[in-house]
Amino acid sequence: MKYDYNALMKEIYEEVRALDIPVSGNIEPEVQINTRAKKRYGRCMRLHGEKYEYRIEVSAYLEDKDENCVRSVLAHELLHTCPRCMNHKLLWKTYAGKMNNAYSYCITATTKEALVEYEEKPVKYMLQCTKCKRQFPRMKLTAVVQHPERYHCGCGGKIIRLF
Repeated sequence: MKYDYNALMKEIYEEVRALDIPVSGNIEPEVQINTRAKKRYGRCMRLHGEKYEYRIEVSAYLEDKDENCVRSVLAHELLHTCPRCMNHKLLWKTYAGKMNNAYSYCITATTKEALVEYEEKPVKYMLQCTKCKRQFPRMKLTAVVQHPERYHCGCGGKIIRLF
């Protein structure tokens, strides 16, 4: 589904202001779509020496999500524009909690859901510690793969090549 991210951002901005959360008024009005982001839904960037102080971008993968998810991501990024909130510490979490309680959002610091399914790559080489049995998968024929006898595990055991 195609969303009008700019209109949603304006609505959410008004909701944040209604709760007396000190969100910045100097945010670039156009929400940027990032087609390359595969590990995050959104990003708030602080701009230095430009017309606006902040830019918000969202992943193109967000278009497959429901509107509440999209609104939660935009609200999450908007909260990063508050003073001392470019992190996920106590003040940011307090503001996120206010938004969640007032508007039934699901604003969290992180998400467990993957944006893109990654293919498991086959392992070409497997090394193992003789003492603790920890395994070390490797894709390339590196020095440790070629000469495991020169290396040892963190536990002090010797490294051997299984295949």
